[in-house]
Amino acid sequence: PVLRLLEAQLQDQRREHEEEVEALKNQVDAMKEEMEKQQQAFLQTLQLSPEAQVEFGLQQEITRLTNENLDLKELLEKLEKNEKKLKKQLKIYMKKVQDFEASQAVVPGERRRHERNMQVAVQRKEKDFQGMLEYYKEDEPLLIRNLIT
Repeated sequence: PVLRLLEAQLQDQRREHEEEVEALKNQVDAMKEEMEKQQQAFLQTLQLSPEAQVEFGLQQEITRLTNENLDLKELLEKLEKNEKKLKKQLKIYMKKVQDFEASQAVVPGERRRHERNMQVAVQRKEKDFQGMLEYYKEDEPLLIRNLIT
């Protein structure tokens, strides 16, 4: 059973590693394509006049800033949604705390009785234990096998 567990873990790790390698290969391929595009764009801009090069550079920067702006807007929307969710949760928890405090103020005598009962229960449960489990000697191999698996 332990050997099978280790083999399963090893196979899981191998599969995860292969998936990770594949993802990294795809990322490298995407970067290569992007680099080739940038090289072609760079070569094209070198053939342009200086004014056209400046204009092309400005267009590239505007495109980059627009994409970055869209990403930031998306992030802002996510954060605003999260903030709303957290505010709702806070209101719910504040209401629960107020209800709890109100219930504690209403019944202090009842709470004291409950605390005394809890103390009595705790005192009764204190015993001298020799171990954590109680079992028959003939069940020991079964118990060990179940603990291992």
